[in-house]
Amino acid sequence: MMKNPRDIIKRPVITERSTELMEGNKYVFEVEMKANKTEIKQAIEDIFGVKVEKVNTIKMPAKPKRYGRYSGYTSAWKKAIVTLTKDSKPIELFEV
Repeated sequence: MMKNPRDIIKRPVITERSTELMEGNKYVFEVEMKANKTEIKQAIEDIFGVKVEKVNTIKMPAKPKRYGRYSGYTSAWKKAIVTLTKDSKPIELFEV
């Protein structure tokens, strides 16, 4: 069964570093933990209509956090850095 592309790609990650990467045609997304690089590539191409050159994935571990006397962990998540081909149009993350 083919997964829905919108289930694989959760949201774009907007940080200072990810905005710097955008200048080099690289975009950062939070993705489903179980998604592989091929699924991520197809999902990005389906949603944004762009050509993907390569996908790098990183599993972000859970971090310990405290709130007063309560301590716990943040959720672990998976990050994908998607590189677009030179002739591909840029992804519009900030609609004007």
